[in-house]
Amino acid sequence: MTLSLQFTNVTVNDVDESIAFYSGALGLDVQNDVGSGGHRWVTLATPAQPGLGIVLSEPHAGRSQADGDALQELLTKGVLPMLVFRTDDLDGLYETVRASGAEVLQEPMDQQWGPRDCAFRDPSGNTVRIAQAPAA
Repeated sequence: MTLSLQFTNVTVNDVDESIAFYSGALGLDVQNDVGSGGHRWVTLATPAQPGLGIVLSEPHAGRSQADGDALQELLTKGVLPMLVFRTDDLDGLYETVRASGAEVLQEPMDQQWGPRDCAFRDPSGNTVRIAQAPAA
C-alpha cells in the first residue's frame, strides 16, 4: 500500500491576487480554475511534485456561512497553518518573491536545526516559509 498527499488547501481573500503571488512570485503552475455556486477554486502545482496540488479558495467557498465566517476570522488574524516550501536556490527565490512586493517576515538565515530559510506573508496574510537544505 502507498499513501501520498494529493491536495492541500490555502484559504485566501482574493483568488486572483493569490494566483499572482503563488504563480508569479513562487513560480507554481495553474492546473485547474473551477467556479461553482459563485465561488472559485484554483489548483496550483510545481513540476518538482506533479502529484501535489495546492488549492486556493476563499473562506466561504464550499462552506456554510458560519464556517466561512469563522475561517475568515482566523485568516484575518493570520493564524492559519503556514506553508513551507523547499528550494535549491533560496537566495534567488527570496529576491524574486521580495521584488514582487510580498511582505518579508524573515530574510534568509541559517537555522540552528539545519536549513537556511526565509519567510513571507502572502497577499491574504498567510505565512509562507521557504527553506534550503544545508550543504552536504
